[in-house]
Amino acid sequence: MAEPVLVACSHGTDDPAGRAVVAGIVDGLRGSRPGLDVRPAFVDVQAPAVGEVVAQVTDAGRAAVVVPLLLSAGYHVHVDIAAAVAGRPAVAGGALGPDVRLVGCLVDRLRDAGAEPTDAVVLAAAGSSDARAVADVEVMAAALRRARPGGTVVAAYGSAARPRVPDAVARLREAGAPRVVVATYLLAPGWFHDRLRESGADVVTAPLAPDVRVLDVALDRYDAAAAALRGGGGAETAGG
Repeated sequence: MAEPVLVACSHGTDDPAGRAVVAGIVDGLRGSRPGLDVRPAFVDVQAPAVGEVVAQVTDAGRAAVVVPLLLSAGYHVHVDIAAAVAGRPAVAGGALGPDVRLVGCLVDRLRDAGAEPTDAVVLAAAGSSDARAVADVEVMAAALRRARPGGTVVAAYGSAARPRVPDAVARLREAGAPRVVVATYLLAPGWFHDRLRESGADVVTAPLAPDVRVLDVALDRYDAAAAALRGGGGAETAGG
């Protein structure tokens, strides 16, 4: 029996650099798992929509595993992607984060940007009105805090949730932080990353992708969801 198709579902962006990075993730998944059918899909901005891709795959008699190329499980995971797999031989894997491997990516990006142990760090996520997504980001902030003993790490958001990134930067300065560094908790460049450069921070790190650890996490999410699908489980059993 053929392995389920991996539907790599990202948010979608108008930014050419962001599109290139996401396309690189899809190509990286194909290269990391030769023979696996990997197809891109999106929840907004770009086509094809995730529901269309899942329908195309399952109508052709194949099973599908949707892997959210999203760092936390908010509305797009719990509503858009869940609706795409409902009633079909398909399952949704867990979001990429939280995951300790992504903490390693963040630590490396901070190092590459020249961050010092004494710098205050704002972990900057896109933001969501879904409390579950905010909780995921807070878990990552706590893990990054443990990875930088003695350093200040706070979570902040580009939209929907509080505090907003510029406010978090300002509060850390008011508290006496000599330098404030924004650790970008985004997969790819785009509108949100551009706004981080306007946050008033001394340094803004690069997004997480491209990085082989992102591919490793995505493939682990696929494997867990595919196993759940074969065993008759659902999306919730496939989370990571």
